[in-house]
Amino acid sequence: MRLELLVERLGNSGDGVAQYEGRAVFIAGALPGERVLAEVVEAGKALRGELVELLVQSPVRRTPVCPLADRCGGCDWMHLQDEAQLRHKQEIVLSSLEHLGAVERGSFELLPTVSSGAPVGYRRRAVLHPVGAALGFHGKGSHQRIEVRYCPALTRPLAEFPAVLAARLGANTLKELEEVRLLECEGRVAVSLHFKAQLRPRHRDAVNLLLRDGLIDGAILQPGEGKGQAELLGQPVLEEDGVLHRPDGFAQANVEVNRRLVQAAVELLELRAADRVLELFSGNGNFTFRIAPSVTQVVAVESAALSVALAQQAALKRAVTNVRLVQGDSEKIADGLVREGARFERLLVDPPRSGAPGVGRWAAGLLAERVVYVACDPTSLARDAKELVARGYQPLALQLFDLFPQTHHVEALMVFSR
Repeated sequence: MRLELLVERLGNSGDGVAQYEGRAVFIAGALPGERVLAEVVEAGKALRGELVELLVQSPVRRTPVCPLADRCGGCDWMHLQDEAQLRHKQEIVLSSLEHLGAVERGSFELLPTVSSGAPVGYRRRAVLHPVGAALGFHGKGSHQRIEVRYCPALTRPLAEFPAVLAARLGANTLKELEEVRLLECEGRVAVSLHFKAQLRPRHRDAVNLLLRDGLIDGAILQPGEGKGQAELLGQPVLEEDGVLHRPDGFAQANVEVNRRLVQAAVELLELRAADRVLELFSGNGNFTFRIAPSVTQVVAVESAALSVALAQQAALKRAVTNVRLVQGDSEKIADGLVREGARFERLLVDPPRSGAPGVGRWAAGLLAERVVYVACDPTSLARDAKELVARGYQPLALQLFDLFPQTHHVEALMVFSR
């Protein structure tokens, strides 16, 4: 059905939210205050609307700098002015804490949001997919692939890379690929090519030409599952701020804001020389190696074997001796430490979007005096904050970090004290 609706707010998914007969209608691309004509269909308990016509436009709407913004799934808020993006991200997080976590916004200090110095040109990693003889991203809300020749969201060394790499690999190689992962660190570029089947000599030849011509510093060739071992060519392990990265692993996309995030987390932990710190979901050491010099010991737990291996290499290279790296499920290991009666003065948790159910139980069981929670999902943050409060932890401060300008995503750092 086609309806005329007034958009009231932006939801956690980044969509505009309107009301129709007491039900929420989620409309991608719509902004608060706008009156729109939308084609509305059932979507579970809610309704979903496709924007047909903009009847009354928001004053903070703008023309996106990317001509693919209305089709590409990468930058869903590029039509919203930068300052308005920050305001809405803050409101989404505060509203989630209030309504889902029962944590009132006046019960903690709200620190100034850290914005990105580069509203575009900040993303140092990307996942591309073959689109015929080209490479591209998934489209909005779908797995349809959109050809991309130039991406303004990517850092300068990567912005034109989709077209350059597609041309150099050629159509025959592209059709044998599942995906391509890009990573840039301080001007150096590495790629990970994920093939559908076994590796062939011409795949290696194509990559060696890229290396010879200086277009990349290293590459990882990943055969299809059960089709052989991955091969490393050149130098695909890149270093930044003492942390090692590979294109087939995880790295925060925004270097500048990530540095601020790490610095803030370390400061909010209020570390002391005698402290033992438990770090859950530790990745390849994004926080670990900044914490280690200030404390007696860091126990860092991570499930991904690649991330742990990179952290081990970094620890050896830096001669760090007070970090214990543990590969395993953070939730299971935290529960095990509680059962063993282990004690940690500080707890740092940096979970995936699903959050860290059980964080209150771990913090209380380990007698942690201070908990710093790094969140990439407002709903998970609200749920886990509620659990911490129920276990006797007081929320002290919240700070947002705009790691992902032009999108609805935001990173939040929240500190709790027992």
